[in-house]
Amino acid sequence: MKHITILVLGLFISSLFLNSCTSIQNANSSQKGTGIGAAAGAALGYLIGGKDNRAAGALVGAAVGGGAGAIIGHKMDKQAEEIETVMPGAEVIRSEEGIQLILDENADVRFEFDSSDLTSEAQTNLNKLVEILSRYADTDIMISGHTDSDGSEAYNQTLSEKRAASVVRFLTSNGIADARLNSVGMGESEPRVSNDTKEGKAQNRRVEFTITANEDMINAAKQEAGEN
Repeated sequence: MKHITILVLGLFISSLFLNSCTSIQNANSSQKGTGIGAAAGAALGYLIGGKDNRAAGALVGAAVGGGAGAIIGHKMDKQAEEIETVMPGAEVIRSEEGIQLILDENADVRFEFDSSDLTSEAQTNLNKLVEILSRYADTDIMISGHTDSDGSEAYNQTLSEKRAASVVRFLTSNGIADARLNSVGMGESEPRVSNDTKEGKAQNRRVEFTITANEDMINAAKQEAGEN
């Protein structure tokens, strides 16, 4: 019975999502925020999030929708543009009403070998990000650590947790409020590309930021949109 309920819920939400996508397929990132209502977004986020897709689940699940969603999307557009400007080696993905920021060796965000200690270059680059995160204080940030497939799964899981926590410590020590931050280790469970090559492993060794609106931004956007 449980499986049937989940299937029906999944089909219902998928139909809402597909209908929304039809009307917004040519919209910019700000407009996409209006495509999914909060209840549907939260349910869809639950379905696709799970253990192995937490970033995607957080982004979709945090969607407010409506006019407030469009306002939030516009703010996220601006923040994403600023991040791309100061961190050209990073991959910045706008999704729904949030931002997914992927930092790997291309963005010079590295750790000491077999360690959770950030290199001096990584700290320099993260400081650029701190300036932007400080200006957009009404956001929450989930930081997930990822590894390549070298070593055991258990070891990589622990290492990824330590590296994500290390980034959180760096951010808090540079003025980012701890209440905004959450960290999770994904180990080797979410490779971006194959681990069969050295280049692929370098891409899979990464830290991802999932940036979403906090309650202050959501309430302000609803008030601006007249949705309170």
